[in-house]
Amino acid sequence: MAAPTHRNNDSAWGLSMTEQLADHYRQIIQEIGEDPDREGLRDTPKRAAKAMQFLNRGYFQSLEEIVNGAVFESDTDEMVLIKDIELYSICEHHLLPFTGKCHIAYMPRGKVLGLSKFARIVDMYARRMQIQENLTRQIAEAVQQVTDARGVAVVIEAHHLCMMMRGVEKQNSSMTSSVMLGAFRESQSTRQEFLTLVHGR
Repeated sequence: MAAPTHRNNDSAWGLSMTEQLADHYRQIIQEIGEDPDREGLRDTPKRAAKAMQFLNRGYFQSLEEIVNGAVFESDTDEMVLIKDIELYSICEHHLLPFTGKCHIAYMPRGKVLGLSKFARIVDMYARRMQIQENLTRQIAEAVQQVTDARGVAVVIEAHHLCMMMRGVEKQNSSMTSSVMLGAFRESQSTRQEFLTLVHGR
């Protein structure tokens, strides 16, 4: 999804959105049988509204803004791997969190990306209502777009509270998703090297 042109930081529009969200949270609290006017809940609607805006701030960011020109010429053509990037997202089906780690590898073709930008790319897409499968592909395609790499590989390992707190309530379950582009899809040895490096902790 394209990032909105509006900003929710310190603007009249942002304050208005916070107030509207707070009104909705107040109604939800009432509908589940609680009293939003009792001391412990009096400020909860506004706090929840601000938290929801923060957790979904990726909608107000763009890839160009995140990368900010941090792509550099390099003779490196071997695999570059960034492991264990923490991520926090919200499942679009139940609005419950899923958390985990993202591993990214790419095969440079004359250009490398500043290290911190990988974490920022992960955060930008994770901080939107998501399913893990789509998140994995979005990250891979973003890295490919920015670096024009010969190949990109992304693996995400995550735990989903929608499966742990409700429904089947399986506490030890986890989900792994992967996307392989270019050389990682075409070459079994390249793909295997990546997976070995990721899991050879």
